[in-house]
Amino acid sequence: MSTFNIVVFTWIHRLVGRNIFLDGTGIFLAEWLPYFLVIGFFIFIFSKKDVRERFALFAEATLAIILSRGIITTAIHFFYYHPRPFDFYGFAPLISESGSSFPSGHAAWFFALAMMLWYADRKWGWWYFGAAIVMGIARIYVGVHWPLDIIGGAVIGIGSAIAVHFLLYPGTQRKTAKSTSAQP
Repeated sequence: MSTFNIVVFTWIHRLVGRNIFLDGTGIFLAEWLPYFLVIGFFIFIFSKKDVRERFALFAEATLAIILSRGIITTAIHFFYYHPRPFDFYGFAPLISESGSSFPSGHAAWFFALAMMLWYADRKWGWWYFGAAIVMGIARIYVGVHWPLDIIGGAVIGIGSAIAVHFLLYPGTQRKTAKSTSAQP
């Protein structure tokens, strides 16, 4: 077990059981925030007037999620088992989870979605990156992931979304998102 994982996990997880509000917030962010992010994604998709743009956005997100969560993360879990913190330390986590810990499937899924949204609309993308980070920290807090699980899932998710984007739009900049900075 890496020192980084142990030190950061202990620093975050040490707060569990000290404040019922903090525990409830951690549970909500780790277990329920993903559903709200999916709902938000569909709101974003259906806010587009052009049906072809809706389909393209949905297809790009679906392919990035399938690649990151369905293929890469699953393959790593199949060939490499890493115990979850609650298995390693022998405590009851705040939410139910099973299987290998590394990489985080949730992180892979939602960082892929954040990267895809960043390509489509910078503002939405930044919000989703923030939410994915918060969700990852919450999954450490509730005791189901190590920090490197979240980082690994984030790298896989972002990398998958980049790969899908450039495979779908080779050599061109698909109508890339409006930048938040002023353009000349």
